[in-house]
Amino acid sequence: MSTESDITPSAADRHHPLLKLALELGPLMIFFFANLRGQWLVETFPALSELGGPLFVATGLFMAATIISLIVSKIVLGHLPIMPFVSGIVVVIFGSLSIWLQNETFIKMKPTIVNALFGVALLGGLAFGKSLLGYVFNAAFQLDAEGWRKLTIRWGIFFLFLAVLNEAVWRNFSDSTWVAFKVWGTMPITIIFTLAQMPLVLKHSVNLETEGEK
Repeated sequence: MSTESDITPSAADRHHPLLKLALELGPLMIFFFANLRGQWLVETFPALSELGGPLFVATGLFMAATIISLIVSKIVLGHLPIMPFVSGIVVVIFGSLSIWLQNETFIKMKPTIVNALFGVALLGGLAFGKSLLGYVFNAAFQLDAEGWRKLTIRWGIFFLFLAVLNEAVWRNFSDSTWVAFKVWGTMPITIIFTLAQMPLVLKHSVNLETEGEK
């Protein structure tokens, strides 16, 4: 099994950008709609009642969808993208604990753990002279060293912000509100933040073909 480890985008990454997006968003969408229609799912598929309430049913389907997306990524793209891979491991571990112990806290803390892990890893990597963000965005663009450093700092802080935000939401609002926020709140915030980084990306972008000719 291999994960993305080269900041140069592979041919598969370049040819299947929409597939990568679908594989990352698909499990989240299933999680949202499974929680929304949890009662209907249990009535239609009685075996799901063994998992527990709507949130536990959604968690079980979320885990299954996450595993399937990783398998498809491996088959089609030839590797496992780092962020979905790490997130998938946490989903399976915390999701299993949630269902086994019938305790929603574990799955609710999953975004906190994942985002905090990424934030610390990115900022910690810089302390050792490594800009790890290149391994995440390798298929999207190529930057010079200073560009990766600045972008890594910004994303590291942003991930820590998402971790704190998730804690605030799940501890102070209902399950339905938290699930809706996880899908419809976190994603728009991330998209807005990503778009806000475009001036930096454009300023520090490098041309792979030009660099290769030098």
